[in-house]
Amino acid sequence: MRRQKRDRMERAFQKGYMAGVEGKSKDSCPKVNPTEHQEWLNGWREGRVDNWDGLTGVRGIHRIAEITMR
Repeated sequence: MRRQKRDRMERAFQKGYMAGVEGKSKDSCPKVNPTEHQEWLNGWREGRVDNWDGLTGVRGIHRIAEITMR
């Protein structure tokens, strides 16, 4: 049975979110496609907000699970 590929936009958002939570710069976006780049930035912004709110480490596990199940 073949696995379906994940949606590229969803994956870009998740990768951006993880970069934001880790405190990486938004200039580190690897996406070239404009729509994927925008989705990555949306995830990065949300990740930065969660980082600033203290949702990192053990406290952020539930939030990360919500994001990845998106």
